[in-house]
Amino acid sequence: MKFPIALQLYSVRDDMAADFEGTLRAVKAMGYDGVEFAGLFDKSAAEVKALLDELGLDAVSAHVPYYDAVDDPEAAFAPYKQIGCRYVVVPYLTEERRPGTPGWAETVEGVRKLGAGAKALGLQLLYHNHDFEFVKIDGKYALDTLYDAVPADLLQTQLDTCWVNVGGEDPASYILKYAGRSPVVHLKDFYKSGEGKGKLYKLIGIEDDGEAAESTFEFRPVGYGMQNFKKILAACETAGTQWVVVEQDDPSMDKFPLECAAMSIDYVRQIME
Repeated sequence: MKFPIALQLYSVRDDMAADFEGTLRAVKAMGYDGVEFAGLFDKSAAEVKALLDELGLDAVSAHVPYYDAVDDPEAAFAPYKQIGCRYVVVPYLTEERRPGTPGWAETVEGVRKLGAGAKALGLQLLYHNHDFEFVKIDGKYALDTLYDAVPADLLQTQLDTCWVNVGGEDPASYILKYAGRSPVVHLKDFYKSGEGKGKLYKLIGIEDDGEAAESTFEFRPVGYGMQNFKKILAACETAGTQWVVVEQDDPSMDKFPLECAAMSIDYVRQIME
């Protein structure tokens, strides 16, 4: 049970902004096999590719905001193709685009358009969920309705194991549900107590829900929270997953982001042995 391991660079975004090259060198030194981009920090695709080639880091995928890509997908995705990515990912939806809003139907068609644009470049589009896709439409989760509506050749999954759990489902079971359609899985850990969401969404632009006093939520390095990653990785093996990607939206445990990234890969490698 071994997979190549990438780091979602959003996890170390401040370090990337301050020292792009130095941060990638540190990520490589930790033992990561690849990276997933969340922006290029004003670097050209050629510069980034040259550095990745020098370091021996694989450009696995890139999170490309929906609104940045939907008008001209091929133009938005082309730099990531040049870097060497195989996957591009819809990372997040603003509130007016989510399930349960009038914009959801337009989102589904937009994702179909993005998938076609990615395919034209030889890329595969993935969708990265949060928990808000785990609302039901006509008795079925909105996330499932999206995958039903857009065929697998245009859209595959990037299941975020934290958000699947927070959404009320078992991450391993959900990976197995999309066996053959889950090439890249996000390994994300968390600690939560109480019923309120507290500061759960603070990093994605939503205000505190007023229940912080009654609840606790924090992202954790992989292996230091509540997730069963042995079970998750076993499901990935069965499902045909090609890459696992560590992501930690915000550091915790009094550690810096790069320290959290190192703790995560050390744990993942340990349980893969």
